[in-house]
Amino acid sequence: MTSDPTAKTPAPRAVRRRALLEWLGVHALGVAAALFFVLPFVFVVLTSLMTDQQALTRDLVPHTWQWSNYRTVFHTPGFLTWWRNTLLYAGAGTVLTVLSSVPVAYALAKFRFRGRRLALLLVISMMMLPPQVIVIPMYLFWAKQLHLSGTLWPLIIPMAFGDAFSIFLLRQFLLTIPDEYLDAARVDGCGELRTLLKVVLPMARPGIAAIALFQFFYAWNDYFGPQIYASENPGAWTLSYGLESFKGAHHTNWNLTMAATVLVMAPVIVVFFFAQRAFVEGVTLTGVKG
Repeated sequence: MTSDPTAKTPAPRAVRRRALLEWLGVHALGVAAALFFVLPFVFVVLTSLMTDQQALTRDLVPHTWQWSNYRTVFHTPGFLTWWRNTLLYAGAGTVLTVLSSVPVAYALAKFRFRGRRLALLLVISMMMLPPQVIVIPMYLFWAKQLHLSGTLWPLIIPMAFGDAFSIFLLRQFLLTIPDEYLDAARVDGCGELRTLLKVVLPMARPGIAAIALFQFFYAWNDYFGPQIYASENPGAWTLSYGLESFKGAHHTNWNLTMAATVLVMAPVIVVFFFAQRAFVEGVTLTGVKG
């Protein structure tokens, strides 16, 4: 009886052992990287649930779980105002950025007009311009000419005129949408605005979600902007700026400081958890076509 030459022979033991070691090595690096990012957050949460005295010790696990620390932070004068201001800044800024960036990105991606490359070059150059370079003339304009210092409007209003990074990122995503879909819509009688609303926007949801999350995270964590324009008015402080004041007032109460930090981070973590699929897909597809 002859053996089948096409039958698969078992892999040598040395090969299987090497494959197992490679698998363990790759996953061990993944676990180590995950712990590197997760452990600091776990430390902050555990410290936020300690008593005032235990937070100053080397203990890592609370003896008694002080959930009342979060209630104390919420009842701190001004904290809910900071929360409301941050929601206004991040929410309104995100909506305005999306509404103003989508038409510009669509034009740069799908229209053929003279000066298109120059316009794209200007957008890219604005991405490379640090905000600290123009902070003085911008502050003089908003504070001296429009008298809006002490408010968040100098940070919200400019978002209605587009964001260079959002325009470039969304433009790269729109390049992945085949032109045949747009041509078919135009043949059926759709104008450019209707084509954008009915064809492009449904297909560009991952890219729009990506720029929306980027802008929301930026506004939620922004410290530099509120420090420049709203520092003189505590009623206009955001969470990122108010947290610094809270830390100064409770510099010996590390449990309360950590509890405030958790409350500031929690909305961002929740938003990313529910939108991470669209976010990753949008960011990934932006590099498919140049």
